[in-house]
Amino acid sequence: MLEKITNTFGNIVKTVSGKSTITEKNIEETVEQIKMALLEADVNLRVVRRFVNATIEEAKGERVLRSVDPGQQFVKIIYDRIVKLLGDEKVNLQLKGPDTQSVILLLGLQGAGKTTAAHKLAARLLKDGRKPLLVACDLVRPAAIEQLKSLGQKINVPVYAEESAKDAVKVSKAGLSYAKQNGFDTVIIDTAGRLQIDEDMMKELVDVKKVMEPVETILVADAMTGQNAVDIAKSFDEQLGLTGVILTKFDSDARGGAALSLKSITGKPIIYIGTGEKTEDFEPFHPDRIASRILGMGDIVSLVEKAQETVDIEEAKKLEAKMARNEFTLDDMLDQFERVGKMGSISSIMDMIPGMAGQIDESKIDMSGMKHQKAIIQSMTKKERANHLIIGPSRRKRIAKGSGTSVAEVNKLIKQFEKTKLAMKKLAKNKGMQAKLMSQFAGM
Repeated sequence: MLEKITNTFGNIVKTVSGKSTITEKNIEETVEQIKMALLEADVNLRVVRRFVNATIEEAKGERVLRSVDPGQQFVKIIYDRIVKLLGDEKVNLQLKGPDTQSVILLLGLQGAGKTTAAHKLAARLLKDGRKPLLVACDLVRPAAIEQLKSLGQKINVPVYAEESAKDAVKVSKAGLSYAKQNGFDTVIIDTAGRLQIDEDMMKELVDVKKVMEPVETILVADAMTGQNAVDIAKSFDEQLGLTGVILTKFDSDARGGAALSLKSITGKPIIYIGTGEKTEDFEPFHPDRIASRILGMGDIVSLVEKAQETVDIEEAKKLEAKMARNEFTLDDMLDQFERVGKMGSISSIMDMIPGMAGQIDESKIDMSGMKHQKAIIQSMTKKERANHLIIGPSRRKRIAKGSGTSVAEVNKLIKQFEKTKLAMKKLAKNKGMQAKLMSQFAGM
């Protein structure tokens, strides 16, 4: 995520923050590097000029040049300016209370990921306590309705659809009626897109918006298209009046041009970003956290939030008690594998740790290891998972065959489990070691 611009800005920050004195020449040289980095990131030229002028003006003031720690002060100015570019602060959806329907209209060109974004948004709202309904109003793209139905079923969110319908306005009105009759408080409308903006698409969207009166009119745009995404947002906003943007494929965007240009050019906030293919790879957009990542400072807050989403406090307490009693089983180990998988890819996790962004090439990591380990445990019987000591040579052969692995891999997993179990027992009983680990994490 944003690897290219993060590497460039990370190096700039390292150089500047270490300086005990800052001169006007230092400032001009650094700002020139920043200017080139932003242009290479495909940030709008007008935005770059504003950024550069404002940074130079503020950095040359007495606050930096005569500061006790001028390097850090200069970095703070750069950080604040990037946060401003990204939108200043996190923006929430403006939804009505639970006793009425809030309509969210999703717009965008074909291929931007509207349908996928619709189901991800529905899943997040469901998690937040809302009762969403998906309405299939993409009556142009072949199999669009089937795709939305399949995704809705995956997250247990109903989809209102009319298979042979031709009129998106009628379908959207019928969908809202269905929502009122069945107690759904949020209606997410997935509309048709085209390969490019055209009159027919815009007329249909204008008509749907007129009858539905949405509380949110959100453009779904591909982050990887850079300034093109900004131009598309301007066109949609002029004709439909956007309230915000969802940037998809943000995890694959190495440059960040769309994110850094959108708010300045359109005045519309980025509300969510798509960070992967899974349903849960969908995050609220925090300008301050993204700015921190861009400058190579990591994003510990988001990392902790991800961990909290996958860890149940009561379950964690039970696991700690089991570890202390030396009752940690292979089933528990499998559960930990599943939780780690839910946190996202290795690279996305590393991006959130200060100084680690872009340090690991995930293509060179063998991700099959954990899959094999999960397959081995899943090939065991309940008794074997509960007591690994009963797994003798014949059982190991059977498990290897059932999991498509080798006896050597089964042996390796069991040895790893025994070491993990022993280490966990020691940690559970050693409060001093726990406190030391926590203090190290806090310091990081």
